[in-house]
Amino acid sequence: MASVHVNLGNRSYHVLCDYGLLQNAANLIKRAGLQGKAAVITDSNVAPHYLSDLITQLESEGYNASCHIVKAGEASKSLSNTEALCREMTQQGHDRSSYVIALGGGVVGDLAGFVASVFYRGIPFVQIPTTIVSLVDSSVGGKTGVNIAEGKNLVGAFHQPQLVIADPATLTTLPGREYREGYAEAIKHAAIRDAKMFEALESLSALNQSPPAELIAHNIAIKARVVEEDEQETSGTRALLNFGHTIGHGIEASVPYGTFLHGEAISLGIRAALMLSEKYSSLNHQESERVLELLKAYQLPLTLDENIKTEVILEKMKRDKKFSGGTISFVLLQRLGSAYVSKDVTWKSIEIAIEALRVD
Repeated sequence: MASVHVNLGNRSYHVLCDYGLLQNAANLIKRAGLQGKAAVITDSNVAPHYLSDLITQLESEGYNASCHIVKAGEASKSLSNTEALCREMTQQGHDRSSYVIALGGGVVGDLAGFVASVFYRGIPFVQIPTTIVSLVDSSVGGKTGVNIAEGKNLVGAFHQPQLVIADPATLTTLPGREYREGYAEAIKHAAIRDAKMFEALESLSALNQSPPAELIAHNIAIKARVVEEDEQETSGTRALLNFGHTIGHGIEASVPYGTFLHGEAISLGIRAALMLSEKYSSLNHQESERVLELLKAYQLPLTLDENIKTEVILEKMKRDKKFSGGTISFVLLQRLGSAYVSKDVTWKSIEIAIEALRVD
């Protein structure tokens, strides 16, 4: 079993990663020192696969647990669901001595983590991610939040989990599209921090939904080191994780929820960021092509539909929390494995890059 330690002083925690860990989740939670009543928050896709067994485990370890199921999909990351879950938990006897278990992908993790951050002004929570996106990215780092009509994740809090249980066996129950979209985040990690990881990603088949646990753990370690350096995005290091996300989030927010999966929108954002890295930085075209070929191998989109208007994307971007006082901070690559935050990218260049996405 791989164990990645996220060193954040009194907010430190372990990320455990191996096949089969979910079958021993309650014992791992107990060994981590979690006490009180457990509120298990999951969604309608994940619950039929794993909820019953987890509740049985928790009860066998002496925990009293309640179940809370939201509808699967990005639309569930809402303030209305936050209120509903807090009310359900109160009605079922939860208080400041309770803790939350987030069982699911990135949507569940963000929503359940935010609920944990505000319920009784903050209670502990455990992440049990079940998708590639949540395994390699969103379950680690303490970013929680929900969406509002004006944009993604604009309401949230930094609230670190007390434990992350990452079991890649959960990936086998995902539909192919939902499995593949998560690799946009792994490709991002390779692009910004570890060019050697491209070889491991290139050697995998997009059809094989049992990736090596070591590869998942390596991605987790990359994310953990960045978070340790800049937990609350004050120095700029954590902003490197936004590579591909600046335009990607704008695209994702410009269409009805569910039109794009998160990783699909980020794939488009990565392509635009590569173009801008060639223009404003030292990234060469051959390096860009290597990234694009890998995105293609995981069947991620690289062409933007004409019906998604550039002006709408730009409007959504300007409301994004990545911008302060209208200043553009854009993550560029100098070369594969080396990224930095640039202040040189102009809105006009971003507009041109978005338009270029419409060409194959």
